[in-house]
Amino acid sequence: MPRRRHGRLRWCVVTPFHASPRTRRLLPIAALTLASALALPGCEITDGPADTAPGPVSANSALGATDGLTVKGRAPKTGYERSAFGSAWLDTDRNGCGTRDDILAEQLDDVSRDSDGCKVLSGVLDPDPYTGGRVAFVRGRSKVDIDHLVALSDAWQKGAQKWSDSKRRAFANDPLNLVAADSSANRRKGDGDTATWLPPNKEYRCTYVAGQVAVKKKYGLWVTAAEKDAMTTVLKSCPDRKLPSGGNPTEAGSR
Repeated sequence: MPRRRHGRLRWCVVTPFHASPRTRRLLPIAALTLASALALPGCEITDGPADTAPGPVSANSALGATDGLTVKGRAPKTGYERSAFGSAWLDTDRNGCGTRDDILAEQLDDVSRDSDGCKVLSGVLDPDPYTGGRVAFVRGRSKVDIDHLVALSDAWQKGAQKWSDSKRRAFANDPLNLVAADSSANRRKGDGDTATWLPPNKEYRCTYVAGQVAVKKKYGLWVTAAEKDAMTTVLKSCPDRKLPSGGNPTEAGSR
C-alpha cells in the first residue's frame, strides 16, 4: 500500500505467504507489523507530488486586484440620470468619431462605413462575447449594443455620484469599460453587477469579470460584499488572468 513521506511515496510490494501458527499469534502486535512492513524487500521510494499550498496570487492578476477593491454597501440610486454622464457617445479621444462608432469599428468584422469615414453602417459580431453566437449589425435596426461592463447606474451607486462631470464623461466613454454585445443579452443584464448577472457564454466570464475589476480599480469604485465574492469565485477558475489596462484618461472634455 502507498505511504506518503514528506512528498515522496513509499510503495511496499508484499509477496503472499502462509503464516505459521506462531506467526499468526504475533501478527496483532502493531509495532512488529509496522516494522516488518517497512523492512520488507521490494519496498521502493518513488517521487510523488507533494501536498503543497496554493501559490501566492500575483498582484498583476485580476484575482489579485480584486483583493484591493473597497467593500461597501450600495448607495441609493437617488438622483441618477444617464445625462449625469454626459451626452451619449462623445469624441473623448479627439479622433473625429464618436465612441460608439469607434467601438463598433474595432470589435465588428466586415465593417462598412459611411462616406464620412466614421459612421459604421454594417458589420458582424462573431462571436458575440455574451452568448457566443453570431450577430449581424445593420445601422438603424441593430441587434448589437455597446455595453458598459460596469453599468452607469451601478457606478453611480458605488462612488460615481461624488465625481466631477469630467470624470463621469470619461467613464461613460472609456474603451476599457465598453464591449459590443448582443442587445438581448445586454437588456437582460440591465445594470446588474457580477453578483446578479454573468454572461451565458461561460468561456467569456473570466474576461468579463477581469474587465469589471480593472474598471472599478481604475476609477476607484467600490464593490458590495456579494459582488466581491462573485468576482473571486469566477476569477479563481483563471487565477493567472492578467488585469486589463489602458483606455482613456479619467477626465474628459464635454464634446
